[in-house]
Amino acid sequence: MAAPELFHRIAEPDSAAARRLVVALGLEGAIELRNVAFDSHRDALAGHGGGATPALWDGARLHVGLAAVRAALEAMLNDRA
Repeated sequence: MAAPELFHRIAEPDSAAARRLVVALGLEGAIELRNVAFDSHRDALAGHGGGATPALWDGARLHVGLAAVRAALEAMLNDRA
């Protein structure tokens, strides 16, 4: 299975918080960061049915918004334990 993907915008505060959370949880090697300023990353997000950031694709579901991303990241961390 492909690595989960965090879709973000550099200047967006919630996206910055989501990126910091990935690092704080020690998941930076397990999550691909996708800056939607790049067409290919924005197209990938749209392909998962999204457009808003931050958004986390876990391989099966798109989690949109900081609260949803936080919950999904914490669940991933618990699944690794």
